[in-house]
Order: sequence, then C-alpha cells, then structure tokens
Amino acid sequence: MEKPKISFYDVKTKKKFETNSYRIVEKKGRFFAVTKSPAGSHECWRVVSKDDAHKLK
Repeated sequence: MEKPKISFYDVKTKKKFETNSYRIVEKKGRFFAVTKSPAGSHECWRVVSKDDAHKLK
C-alpha cells in the first residue's frame, strides 16, 4: 500500500511541496516526517502527531 502524500516546507528554497516518499523519525518523544528536498540534497522535516506517525509508518 502506498503512503499518503503529505506537505512539506523547504526553508532553503521557501517553497512548499508534497510527497509520499518520507520516513518517520522519533526524537525525544516527538515525531517527524523526513524527506529529501526536491531542490537539493538537504532534508526537510515536518512535525507530525503521535497518532499520525503510527498511521504513516
């Protein structure tokens, strides 16, 4: 089953984009969706709720 698309904001290019190619990361009890920027080699992070993190894994 394909992951749903979620939106990200690239702070370096100041542009929004959507993708379904991301991973879920937990740091200090907070959950993040992480993906590569379409404009470069850097990563874009987005905070997600605990419930969404479990749904999106």
